[in-house]
Amino acid sequence: MKKKMIYLPVFMAFALLTSCKKDAQGENSNAVQTEEHQGKEISSEFDAEIDKLVSQMTLEEKIGMLHGNSMFSTGAVERLGIPELKMADGPLGVREEISRDNWAPAGLTNDFATYYPAGGALAATWDAEMAYTFGNSLGQEMRARDKDMLLSPAINMVRTPLGGRTYEYMSEDPFLNKKIAVPLVVGLQDNDVMACVKHFAANNQETNRDFVDVQIDERTLREIYLPAFEAAVKEGHAYGIMGAYNKFRGEYLCENDYMLNKILRDEWGFKGIVVSDWAAVHSTAKSLKSGLDIEMGTPKPFNEFFLADKLVAAAKAGEVSEAEIDIHVKRILRTLFQVKAMGPDSKNRVKGSISTEAHYQDAYKIAAEAIVLLKNENNALPLKLDGVKSIAVIGNNATKKNALGGFGAGVKTKREITPLEGLKNRLPSSIKINYAEGYLERYDEKNKGKLGDITLNGPVTIDALDPAKVNEAVEAAKKSDVAIIFAGSNRDYETEASDRRTLKLPFGQEELIKKVQAVNPRTIVVMIAGAPFDINEVSKNTSALVWSWFNGSEGGNALADVILGKVNPSGKLPWTMPVNIIDSPAHATKSFPGGKTVNYAEGILIGYRWFDTKNIAPLYPFGYGLSYTTFDFENTKTDKTSYAENETISVSVDVKNTGKVDGKEVVQLYASKSDSKVSRASKELKGFKKVLVKAGNSETVTIQLPVKELAYYDVASKKWVVEAGKYTLKVGNSSRDIKKEIAITIK
Repeated sequence: MKKKMIYLPVFMAFALLTSCKKDAQGENSNAVQTEEHQGKEISSEFDAEIDKLVSQMTLEEKIGMLHGNSMFSTGAVERLGIPELKMADGPLGVREEISRDNWAPAGLTNDFATYYPAGGALAATWDAEMAYTFGNSLGQEMRARDKDMLLSPAINMVRTPLGGRTYEYMSEDPFLNKKIAVPLVVGLQDNDVMACVKHFAANNQETNRDFVDVQIDERTLREIYLPAFEAAVKEGHAYGIMGAYNKFRGEYLCENDYMLNKILRDEWGFKGIVVSDWAAVHSTAKSLKSGLDIEMGTPKPFNEFFLADKLVAAAKAGEVSEAEIDIHVKRILRTLFQVKAMGPDSKNRVKGSISTEAHYQDAYKIAAEAIVLLKNENNALPLKLDGVKSIAVIGNNATKKNALGGFGAGVKTKREITPLEGLKNRLPSSIKINYAEGYLERYDEKNKGKLGDITLNGPVTIDALDPAKVNEAVEAAKKSDVAIIFAGSNRDYETEASDRRTLKLPFGQEELIKKVQAVNPRTIVVMIAGAPFDINEVSKNTSALVWSWFNGSEGGNALADVILGKVNPSGKLPWTMPVNIIDSPAHATKSFPGGKTVNYAEGILIGYRWFDTKNIAPLYPFGYGLSYTTFDFENTKTDKTSYAENETISVSVDVKNTGKVDGKEVVQLYASKSDSKVSRASKELKGFKKVLVKAGNSETVTIQLPVKELAYYDVASKKWVVEAGKYTLKVGNSSRDIKKEIAITIK
């Protein structure tokens, strides 16, 4: 059994561990009708009924709705037909039921769910349809479990490769982030479920996350850290936002008037509810007045929360008016009516389904499109089985399960296909599999980090190899025609509540890989991880390198299908893989992890923006991923050469499959302005589209780029400004592989 904990402040980590088991399920997703996914706004049609309900409630009943009444629900007012608002983690699928007043599993037999690929994997599909499929499928599972709000998606920026939640967050690029986040939110909420988009905002490290004060200049905040949240609110019409643990400019984010009231509600028009991260609240009157609606968390009795008995006392003392309390209660009621948890439409609420074969297939489709082919010399992949009688399968990750693990929200699932199981499912029975664990997943319990250091009690690995395990792996490789090493990381090592110390591969894997390669030149390396690692040597010395993820219930089958060529890989990296950690901007500027304060010194030059602007070569660039076929980009053009600010630029390109197998390519559109009056990155992603092209055929891809996407945020005027003048549009298949440049003019 795994030790588990969710959303607890780190100082509580060792006190409130609970055990869980991992499992997953799936359900079918309807196709989306439109290219751009637009959510449904919260309706005001029930406002008169809501006013009537509020007028009949006591002060205590109102306040009971503003805080946790169990680990994952708020208080109900049964006499008026107001239900609890029932929440569930999480990012990988619906979390198992836990006890109402502690983290112990409820011990049910009907709370198995589909394990879906992690956020990094979803972003690696570069496919909005996959994001909708993810949200829609998960929304059906939520309803089958009678939940109202999913505590997801997590859309904070990947600022450092070492971030403990990089596997869960989506990307280092705000445009890719928002284009994946919006359809996910829409798909989820199409099933009468609230999304709770998190963690608002600037929650980009686990180190000191409970108190670190994040300092970001206004332009960087607006251009990098807020766009995905803004799109989730304005386009996805997300019904919930989760306030983060950390401070922003001196104020905790669950009591930050600038972020919660001025930006979220006044500027963006957010009509939903703001829920705190678990135990992220530090005040009563201030939190409420600053825009928080619901306080959730542990570890004390629910009536002792800041928005519980303390709020009753504050109201009676005149520190908080009942009219203020009513505002928050009405917001909650509006969302409950919106998702049909109450009201005349409740009988028509989506019933949902869970752990179905259709949902497992949704998980499979996402997983298959997420896998990235990093290197493939001499067409080593797909693996040709002619003459192959035996395959060595090596590595702890060949059998490691990741649905549960670490301190993040996991999933109890009936199905998690491991890579070894996937190969057994797909290989002919005539081929012998010689499995060897190779390395041991071991942790040094004595030398865990101390509170406040870079790892915040994070896992410290034992990297010495076990000689017997190495010998077993070497012998397996020697006697096999082909060796496949499953290396990388896992969700016990990459975890909420701690950042990694280093990019180095844990458990001595690099040495093991070298030893196996030395005895079998036909060695394929498959990395399973959610964040970048130092794979310089591994990459140099292998002919075939595949990157997979914490990839859901069907992850092993998807991986086997890619290795054997049933699926042509089409994933692209959603972040930059650096050669050295010091090349990454937060580390190059010595501004990670900070202490009590962290200053984002790199400004707008996050991720590939830094690498490209500073001419630093990455190991693998943002947007990179190979295929088993080859593509040419031809006939790239815009519909005009000059545009006004309110127009949309139409960029078209013919993508020709010049190889022998059908495949998918991602056309990526970047924009540059070299003579800008403000500092800019050398290029910024402004559009992308994934397209299936059959062998020998061409497909015309058209990307619509609204001119307003070329704007920068002008701090003086507090407005987005589109500069007039010349821009260069760059079309390619990674940030470093630009095939065609087109000059345009904005009038």
